[in-house]
Amino acid sequence: MQIYAHRGSSGLYPENTLAAFLDAAQLQITGIELDVHLTKDHELVVIHDEMINRTSNGQGFVKDLTVDELKTYDFGIRFSKAFQGEKIPLLAEVLEIFSETNHLINIELKTDVVRYEGIEEKVLQLVHEMGIAHRVIISSFNHQSIQIIKDLDPHIQTAALAMKGFADPFHYLHELQADALHISHRAIRNPSIQRLIAQGVPVRAFTVNKPRTMLALKKMGVQAIFTDYPEKMMAYLDY
Repeated sequence: MQIYAHRGSSGLYPENTLAAFLDAAQLQITGIELDVHLTKDHELVVIHDEMINRTSNGQGFVKDLTVDELKTYDFGIRFSKAFQGEKIPLLAEVLEIFSETNHLINIELKTDVVRYEGIEEKVLQLVHEMGIAHRVIISSFNHQSIQIIKDLDPHIQTAALAMKGFADPFHYLHELQADALHISHRAIRNPSIQRLIAQGVPVRAFTVNKPRTMLALKKMGVQAIFTDYPEKMMAYLDY
């Protein structure tokens, strides 16, 4: 079974920060997952929420703030005083960490609430400029973004995100041109998802932090998990 560090090693470090990704880069795991938004000045930044309130000492929507404004806030202090001073990273800064590793990089486009016009083109341009497109998986809950990505680059790997099972996922993913399904681990027992696994489509489950859950998913044929504790979970798979 493959392991992806969810927002970096986010169980031990502030999520989606350079500290979390630097730790994950040292691990012999399959890959990492991160989330991308567009700033007011159209820069790609790595953060999960549409607003910065939960993970920083600031307030406001990412879309309403410039990179320079975002960089004035502390994205470590809410996690622990030990990480005071962590800044929101640009996508390019995170990708640079993995430029010389073999990790796969799952970039989730956060376009399901705010429709960031042109974000798909900007992400594709960056990963091609950095020469890592062959190690990138682009996912989104906004499946229109997946279609846009495939129209722009038919060779890039994509994944549709979902919280629960749905009718005939094999046909749906084929029409969407998605290469895989990323879905809540609670939905894996759904008969439609079991059929999808049997049909050979890669199914990756989030967010899995309990070893017994991971091992059960492995028995059911799930290809990979996203976890906040990649190093801990490695120990149970004899990595």
